[in-house]
Amino acid sequence: MTTSSPWLAELATPSDTHRQRALARQSQLTKPAGSLGELENVAVRLAALQGTDTPNAEQVQIAVFAGDHGVCDEGISLFPQAVTAQMIANFVTGGAAISVMARQLGAALEVINTGTVCAPPLSAGVIDEQVAAGTANLARESAMDAQQLAAALAAGDRSAARALERGCQLFIAGEMGIGNTTSASALACALLAEHPTHLTGPGTGLDRQGVQHKAAIIQQALARHYQQHDDDATPLTCLQSLGGFEIAAITGALIGCAARGIPVLVDGFIVSVAALCAVQLRPALSCWLLFAHRSREPGHQRILDALEATPLLDLGMRLGEGSGAAVAVPLIRSACALHNQMATFADAGVSNADG
Repeated sequence: MTTSSPWLAELATPSDTHRQRALARQSQLTKPAGSLGELENVAVRLAALQGTDTPNAEQVQIAVFAGDHGVCDEGISLFPQAVTAQMIANFVTGGAAISVMARQLGAALEVINTGTVCAPPLSAGVIDEQVAAGTANLARESAMDAQQLAAALAAGDRSAARALERGCQLFIAGEMGIGNTTSASALACALLAEHPTHLTGPGTGLDRQGVQHKAAIIQQALARHYQQHDDDATPLTCLQSLGGFEIAAITGALIGCAARGIPVLVDGFIVSVAALCAVQLRPALSCWLLFAHRSREPGHQRILDALEATPLLDLGMRLGEGSGAAVAVPLIRSACALHNQMATFADAGVSNADG
């Protein structure tokens, strides 16, 4: 594996032997077949991905990637870009939603600065992976150049490497970046050949007029992108042209996790767009992804459909940060506990459906 080209890494292969053994065990537990629904599927998938008869999600690694976006010059957000750096400080001092969730779960939390306009108010506890002081304005030029894209992807891959060193059993990527729903929507439109009006949502709280303006800016960005890249429309060119540093880093992290045999729990809209890009780059990655929740962002369902993904939760969340994925972790832990600790019919002396 080369950290400069994480998207080229060979991906790990789930264990079919352990999948079959997990299915066999589920059929012998003291319950009607299929009665635990998706919890059974989660346990079986994790058994195969972790290569074990006792799947586990106690060691959770959460990586929040932050970065700013030049497209904010177009007035597509209610908040100033200084908020990105301020929230980085909030993450590491424990005041953000994901910080609270990480403490509750006993999860490791790292915060990675991929490139902000303003320096964070503090640096202690922040991993510095600054590519540049935010991306360029994607409505008028490519968001990043090829070297910047490679640097962001490699930053994500290094996060996956740290997760492996810590014995991570389940990886969650989160994001923070004023303007990043605009970038993610533009990237999704390019990857799926969708019109911006189908995928553009309120982000941090835009009203109807604000959403219309945001869609118009995305359409402008797509027109520029297609003019420049019509003969070279690959996931990487789309990511370079329309993405954000934090979105590219998450793409690299997802591929890096799959290369190292680490299952990933995917958060909401923005992380799902990074997942879409990663899967289009490396289709075999899809089996390593579990999906936590359906975001309230209107474009998320289209992304989930493209990934053939069924999320565990639908709570109307749209915060980001990895918060929706963190909320789903107790469900996954319950799935593992039920799989590992329930008695079989033979253990309990209970007659099964076959008598």
